Amino acid sequence: MNQGMERPLISVVTPVYNGEKYLEECIKSVLAQTWENFEYIIVNNCSTDRTLEIARKYTRLDCRVRIHENQNFLTSLQNFNNAMRQISPLSQFCKVVHADDWIFPECLEKMADLAQKKPSIGIVGSYRLVGDKVESDGLPYTRKILPAREAARMNLTDGPYIFGSPSALLLRSDLVRSRDCFYNEAHTGADTEACLELLQECDFGFVHQVLSFSRVHDTAISGRNRNLGTNHPNFLYVYQKYGPVYLSKEEYEKGFRIKLRAYYRFLGSHLLRIGDRDFWKFHRQGFERLGYSMRWWRVLAGAAYMLLGRLLDVKSYVREGAHLYRRLVSRSF
Repeated sequence: MNQGMERPLISVVTPVYNGEKYLEECIKSVLAQTWENFEYIIVNNCSTDRTLEIARKYTRLDCRVRIHENQNFLTSLQNFNNAMRQISPLSQFCKVVHADDWIFPECLEKMADLAQKKPSIGIVGSYRLVGDKVESDGLPYTRKILPAREAARMNLTDGPYIFGSPSALLLRSDLVRSRDCFYNEAHTGADTEACLELLQECDFGFVHQVLSFSRVHDTAISGRNRNLGTNHPNFLYVYQKYGPVYLSKEEYEKGFRIKLRAYYRFLGSHLLRIGDRDFWKFHRQGFERLGYSMRWWRVLAGAAYMLLGRLLDVKSYVREGAHLYRRLVSRSF
């Protein structure tokens, strides 16, 4: 960090509902930042556990911490938008940290340092630790600033997927304040959608360092999303909305066919969940949002394709096993 450069204010926000199990670890990680000029807003969504008690403890210990208490319970995305509305009008950057996540001590410093180098950067990402795996990797180390169109195309096509999650991003506050609803409350993949929307106005920066930790557990929203397989309809939704903005007509149409086929193969691989009404209701609604009807014959075709692939895998394993056996036998004589 350039010591001669004034450190601007960063607004850090944590929307939380019944987060007592992990909230304290999250708060401690924010207060441990090497970048000291920040405000930390904990937005309590009518929690019924010890969330408010834990948050109040830290308002007494550090004047940078403040609590916003919702008067009425909000949905998760409504609460995220409400949290974004609480940021200071003086802040230059904004950072979300999920209540069950935490950030490494240099997170704010490394991200803000890069963002300050080029005013056109509106989003900064980094590697992130998800459970015990590093994600958002794959970008060449020399690439630290990406033009908007390139960053968007990368995330719409073959990757790497560098948006990560809200906990892995730093945002320019002016972009946040210019939108009353930063996240699309009707879409469970609103974080990706928000990035693609912002990239119509700004460039993307990337820090080649692990700066955030995302917890993997069944009670997290991400756990529910994995169980339902929300990534397929969510990605198709943003692809349908932003593909025509960043891709040529030919690229978009070809990509949509490929991704729709992959979606049906995913559904086919879950055909045994035929009695899971919530699962199939979610995906029927996903197709409706795309302007399509779910075709059961395509689900069955997807199931047949996946089954054939597994049978071919079994045959290849048998062939490899037989080849290994013959080599071992030939060496024994």
